Amino acid sequence: MSQAMKIGFGGGCHWCTEAVFQTLRGVGEVEQGFIRSDEPYDEFSEAVIVTYDPDEISLDILMEVHLRTHASTSRHKMRGKYRSAIYIFDEDDHAQIADLLRALQDGFDEKLVTQLLQFQEFKPSDERFQNYFQKDPEKPFCRTYIDPKLKLIREEFGSRMKDF
Repeated sequence: MSQAMKIGFGGGCHWCTEAVFQTLRGVGEVEQGFIRSDEPYDEFSEAVIVTYDPDEISLDILMEVHLRTHASTSRHKMRGKYRSAIYIFDEDDHAQIADLLRALQDGFDEKLVTQLLQFQEFKPSDERFQNYFQKDPEKPFCRTYIDPKLKLIREEFGSRMKDF
């Protein structure tokens, strides 16, 4: 078994992002909260930290799941709160992740707005919001916003999902 790796993802509501990554085989932990980077992206934005086993799930699959489960081509008005980003923990990984992002662009008709940013700090969400979907998948928010993302995961990445 290889060493666990970490990557941060921001793009939409962190309740949704957390639920998406919790369904994937090879993902060990998903920490929901807020991440900030360097200026001018030093304001906290909703995001998750994903700890994964690269022998079980590749970084390009994680990145593609992320890009397909939020509005990764839209510069909508909520981008401050919901920054579309991939947060890098090790600067040595920047070139590889930038190459993967460029390659994934081919699968989208519009230009991706997702930024590669250096991780600086994380603060977790309030405990009552942790594991939001797992605690009560029948909530209207879950049905309206999370279920469609999980449906997409089942359809496009079904072989990558954990058995529940």
